[in-house]
Amino acid sequence: MSALFQPFTLKDVTLRNRIAVPPMCQYSATDGLINDWHQVHLAALARGGAGLVIVEATAVAPEGRITPGCAGIWNDQLAQAFVPAVKAIKAAGSVPGIQIAHAGRKASANRPWEGDDHIADSDARGWQTIAPSALPFGANLPKQPEAMSLDDIARVRDDFVAAAQRARDVGFEWLELHFAHGYLGQSFFSAHSNQRDDAYGGSVEKRSRFLLETLAAVREVWPENLPLTARFGVIEFDGRDEQTMLDSIELTRQFKAAGLDMLSVSIGFSTPDAKIPWAPGFMGPIAERVRREAGIPVSSAWGFGEPHIAEKAVKDGQLDLVMVGKAHLANPHWAYFAARELGIDKASWTLPAPYAHWLERY
Repeated sequence: MSALFQPFTLKDVTLRNRIAVPPMCQYSATDGLINDWHQVHLAALARGGAGLVIVEATAVAPEGRITPGCAGIWNDQLAQAFVPAVKAIKAAGSVPGIQIAHAGRKASANRPWEGDDHIADSDARGWQTIAPSALPFGANLPKQPEAMSLDDIARVRDDFVAAAQRARDVGFEWLELHFAHGYLGQSFFSAHSNQRDDAYGGSVEKRSRFLLETLAAVREVWPENLPLTARFGVIEFDGRDEQTMLDSIELTRQFKAAGLDMLSVSIGFSTPDAKIPWAPGFMGPIAERVRREAGIPVSSAWGFGEPHIAEKAVKDGQLDLVMVGKAHLANPHWAYFAARELGIDKASWTLPAPYAHWLERY
């Protein structure tokens, strides 16, 4: 029996398999408002057979968008636009999830195919970025952020809470906090980006404070019976990896104690000088260590798009869920493709009838 096609239950939510579509930014919204592109995109991914579909990084505040084209959920109008997508994902048999996010010092950028760099200060499309400290990321993102005041920190924490409430109210059943990839949450945790000397900077305990406070505040409003998860960069590949891993695992234990149900194990991306050893499934052993030492279910992405690699990661206990991103863009019916590759019985293909009728005949 395939491990990848076993159901997975977390809280009161059961996924039909261990395949998840991770958040993938489409950079196609207008002032945070999603449109027909997103509706079709998300419905197609759900029809493809994945157990979980997580909506792209969705900003909790206007200045938290990565680009002017990023989705938002900072008011009720923006939230209501997700209702058709939520219904379509559920109707297709998948669980609808959303990742809520603040891009911090990496915000105010051009879309990837338009430069993937900071918008020039002279361009009215851009805005002032904020971060724990007034330190630019560097490389193609040189804009100097404004160091956040204590009032700013409290406001953004409240923005995450309000976003979680809106996500709950429009029917999302899985919430992911974006604490990875050099965005705001990760920036507080990383010494590369946080040089504060107050209660939110300095020691690893203080650098963890914003993440823990935000999680605790969201836990208060997110339904106890639904999964509350986070994507977190546990490693930077910057030459200090073992200490970062130890710190990250300890923080993950605290996440769990504060009510986190699952961790999506990722990379910090807090410095442009990182030496990332890209390879198929290379995050699997790192995720397994977090799973074992922190005692929490884990998922991960990056290079699991080949079915046998995904199957092995689950079978060997590295991952509870496999996040398959780019492979789903290339083939929205990746779950069907994986089932065929792994020799799974047709009953597990989960294809919609108008497709299954033809694909199962020939």
